[in-house]
Amino acid sequence: MSVWWAVAVTCVGCYLLKLSGLAAPRRVLEHPGVRRFAALVPVALLAALIAVQTFGHGQQLHLDGARTAGLAAAVLALLFRAPFLAVLVIAAVVTALTRYFGM
Repeated sequence: MSVWWAVAVTCVGCYLLKLSGLAAPRRVLEHPGVRRFAALVPVALLAALIAVQTFGHGQQLHLDGARTAGLAAAVLALLFRAPFLAVLVIAAVVTALTRYFGM
């Protein structure tokens, strides 16, 4: 039963956080520091999520060659300005082929 209390408290907290963003005065939202923070935080969170999914295994750091090869292929595709869907397909294919051939 305590898990449901945690879920309920988290839901209320998320709702209040969202409400505070909507209720913030315009002068606060137009501050250059807040605008820069809002622009950079999604990039940092996405990079952290990619790092955890690529190099994490449970509570440990795990260097998986197939995941690393897929990430490298995605980075190369992005450097060549490939469309996002193509980047995903390239990364998935390289990861699958690397696993298939046991590298």
